[in-house]
Amino acid sequence: MDKVVERFRATGVRPDDVESHLRDAGDRLYAAATSDDDRCADEFGGPRAVALLAAEISALMSHLVARAASIRSVCVEAMLEEFSAVTVAGAIGVARQKVYELAKPEADKDYLDHSPWRME
Repeated sequence: MDKVVERFRATGVRPDDVESHLRDAGDRLYAAATSDDDRCADEFGGPRAVALLAAEISALMSHLVARAASIRSVCVEAMLEEFSAVTVAGAIGVARQKVYELAKPEADKDYLDHSPWRME
């Protein structure tokens, strides 16, 4: 963890900067990157800082995708109690064989309780 913190410090990225970019899911970084401005990263601390911020956004999004997959797995399991694998597969748009791989009796509990942009 110390190495990660040091990488951010070396680029001048503060914790509140990271939080800000996680909250907008990278919208400002994406707008800058697609702006045709050769120096688009300068506003955010330069290319190295933006690469680090983008990696954090990617890690969060990967986490949320895995969380959504866990939710889906529980629902697939529940659907299989009532419907055939063929019916479930058609309902969720996957191959019949995949249904059994997806089904899990309970959601993983190792995920964030809420997304960073949800207001409490």
